[in-house]
Amino acid sequence: MTNEHPGAEAAEQAAAMLTAVGMPRMPARVMMALAGSPDEGYTAADLSDRLGVSAAAVSGAVRYLVSMRLIHRLSRPGDRRDRYDLAEDSWSGMITANAPLYGTLAASLDRIADENPGAPASAARAHEIADFLRYLAERMPQLAAEWRAGRDAPGDGTRAG
Repeated sequence: MTNEHPGAEAAEQAAAMLTAVGMPRMPARVMMALAGSPDEGYTAADLSDRLGVSAAAVSGAVRYLVSMRLIHRLSRPGDRRDRYDLAEDSWSGMITANAPLYGTLAASLDRIADENPGAPASAARAHEIADFLRYLAERMPQLAAEWRAGRDAPGDGTRAG
């Protein structure tokens, strides 16, 4: 990897943080490299060069990120190579789309707790986690909607620089 790419060092640091919280390493690196891509995106070969990894590593990472709807393919007339860039609203969309999962997981945790009456402390912890997950299921879509409304408001100045 060279420093000729915008934000290369910060992208690697951000990718390391994403990896630390459970995202696979190569998809995290590809996604953060795309955060500093030119407006026309990067080809797989560009990503391979930028990250100093094989085309196969980039291909797997791109497949993963496209399936998660975090990046998308860009096509240009006359260019046979796919280009990739971050998807619009990818993070808020992913978090909002996962909100129902939190409710389902909460119900499972409640069942686990209810089927473990001989361990009241353990059951109480499971119910507490379930309550938190229900809170997330309710609030995440609301937070994303609030964020979009603020972002789309004329002259809101949220990205003053």
